[in-house]
Amino acid sequence: MSDSENGPAEPDDNEPTTPFEPQAPQPPQAPLPPPGYQPPPPYAGAQPATPQLRPPTWMWPLVCVLALVIGVLGGVIGGAIVNNGNSNDTSSGSTVLKVESGGIPPLPAGNASIPAVAAKVLPSTVQIVAEYKGVKRGATGSGFVLDHDGHIITNNHVVADAVAEKGPIEVIDQSGRHLGATVVGRSLVYDVAVLKVSGAENLKPVSLGSANQLRVGQTVVAFGSPLGLSATVTSGIISAKRRPVTTGDGGDASFISALQTDAAINPGNSGGPLVNLEGQVIGMNSAIASLGTSGSSDESANIGVGFAIPVEQVLVTADQILRTGKAQYPVMGATVGGTAAGNGAVVKGIDPGTPAASSDLRKGDLITDVDGLPVTGQIDVVVAIRTHQAGEKVDLTVIRGKKTLHIKVGLIAKTG
Repeated sequence: MSDSENGPAEPDDNEPTTPFEPQAPQPPQAPLPPPGYQPPPPYAGAQPATPQLRPPTWMWPLVCVLALVIGVLGGVIGGAIVNNGNSNDTSSGSTVLKVESGGIPPLPAGNASIPAVAAKVLPSTVQIVAEYKGVKRGATGSGFVLDHDGHIITNNHVVADAVAEKGPIEVIDQSGRHLGATVVGRSLVYDVAVLKVSGAENLKPVSLGSANQLRVGQTVVAFGSPLGLSATVTSGIISAKRRPVTTGDGGDASFISALQTDAAINPGNSGGPLVNLEGQVIGMNSAIASLGTSGSSDESANIGVGFAIPVEQVLVTADQILRTGKAQYPVMGATVGGTAAGNGAVVKGIDPGTPAASSDLRKGDLITDVDGLPVTGQIDVVVAIRTHQAGEKVDLTVIRGKKTLHIKVGLIAKTG
């Protein structure tokens, strides 16, 4: 019967009862050498074979465990290093690209950079709004804080119409406060005005520098409210020094021995500070060039040619205004005009009782240099004279016929 149906089969009495045990295969026996065989001598330098040692079987699991532990530790340490390097990341949520956007440390004190200059000067820069042609806030300009007494420096042309119409003038500081202002005094000739504001205890005065020490090509930064955009900062270089510039027309003309800069200056920048990289005021933004004119105080827009009044002149005029309530400018007592050739300025007349009348200067003389600077027309002479103070003298080089003369002429003060 089948064992699959009725269980295991009974043993057969004719079969052996001892179970069969298979024998392990025996390795082949090497043949015996023939009679009289001698083995060859060993090869010179041969070393006896070193038996190959194999690690015991129990060691393999231990090696695998150690490799796994080292891999895990390496991943943890590497992740810690990466996380430490990106400790400034401020991104949140799940992102694929990690962008470092940590906070920037503050610049050290004295750092000569535009951000450091901006941080220093902006609190001392103000916006000025004034009445213009009957419109209460029709004029906008800029200014800077001169001292702890609330005196603000700006351009005369920013407030001139408000003064004439007795209209309101406001100063807006960096925090947005509107402070009423009055005019202490102004100079049409130098285009400088001094204002006084109430509630100025929080206003920070500027640091003052020197325009005379500037070099052409030096970096400067302009502050102001161009087109009404308060607290605007632009930068450029000093393009030229002692540039003769006139602004306004006729009796309202101002003559400036200006600093020329390519820092962007637009309407509304007038009166704002121009500073060096130490954050020191070296000039007051006053005019921009327009096509066909040497300077414009109100019109046109930035074309990379702007002008600032040197701080030395601003301070002289402001000091006169604060001491006496009015400003003065020097004159020599001669009327001059340009030439068609642009090679100098002709003396048109001499006023009696003036320093020019008591000098060797004569009507008809051609002035070619003032203090060693070449003259191309009337503006050059006027601007050169107005860089001086009353009581000083100017050196004129003149041509009279075929003679070249050097004449010293004294200066007297005139209010304006």
